[in-house]
Amino acid sequence: MKNTILIAIGLLLLSVSCKKSVTGEYSGTASVTEGLAATTTENLYSNGVRIAGLGSITAADGTVWTVPAEVNFTNTNFPTASDLYNPDGNKYENSSASLAAFNPSKIVEIDATGEVITGYIFADNYFELYINGVAVGKDAIPFTDFNSHIVKFKVSKPFTIAMKLVDWEERLGLGCEKNKTKKYHPGDGGMVAVFKDATGNIICKTDADWKAQTFYIAPIKDFSCVTENGSTRNSSACNTSDVRNGAGYAALHWKVPTDWMNESFDHSSWPNATTYSNSTIGVDGKIAFTNFTDIFDNASNDAQFIWSTNVILDNEVIVRKIVP
Repeated sequence: MKNTILIAIGLLLLSVSCKKSVTGEYSGTASVTEGLAATTTENLYSNGVRIAGLGSITAADGTVWTVPAEVNFTNTNFPTASDLYNPDGNKYENSSASLAAFNPSKIVEIDATGEVITGYIFADNYFELYINGVAVGKDAIPFTDFNSHIVKFKVSKPFTIAMKLVDWEERLGLGCEKNKTKKYHPGDGGMVAVFKDATGNIICKTDADWKAQTFYIAPIKDFSCVTENGSTRNSSACNTSDVRNGAGYAALHWKVPTDWMNESFDHSSWPNATTYSNSTIGVDGKIAFTNFTDIFDNASNDAQFIWSTNVILDNEVIVRKIVP
């Protein structure tokens, strides 16, 4: 009898700890999932400081989602961008050294009669870069430790830059990672990039003129904190604090258009990117950034970190820019 009572109490406590934690009602256009995803890939990158897994979760409407995002990290046909600074690869001390070491065979030709453009990218955590729909470079490390990249491509103006950005997660399906005693810490994203022409002049840099759309928001603790106005999906009013147990929280997902990377894709209705300071992103002590401040923090043409409206909760973001 005593054992029966103890078992009953244990089941009651389990049911209480696993009950739905999210509050409010959701009436937007997203697909809603609750709780943790099932792990489908244990770790994409064994050398990483954190585990970069993939998961699958089924929403209330029956749709199945890959979290944190569908990526080309293991696709050998998608080129990996060359290093600016890679803790597991080349660790260049400055932009001149990385330029001198760049292998010309890695220049991606989009237009045979075009101009060679050089791009410098720091992304937290992961990016995939397309120019006019052609795959140009992906991040060498999906999750931390932090790294940065250089790419070169041959293209004619005007051209379209399209990038998938992913803030990775350890708590698959809930946009969280471990942080000391808190098992559900919503990490942040952020991406900065500079593109130069063959003469070394900056022809494009990340700023508020870029377009940015979010496709995955988590964790959601209160459905009412997310607003939708036209194509703007705004989670800036949501709670971003750490918690010890967030397994009952929710996530919002939107389907990524299959042609999002193409030159012909119309992003005119998307909201403009939100800009963030270096201190907000927290890059002042990261060598992958500070070794190249002559590029990213050019005194007369400073690039800014960009993301969607919430750099913490918005975990999959696509940004686009037409370079005239």
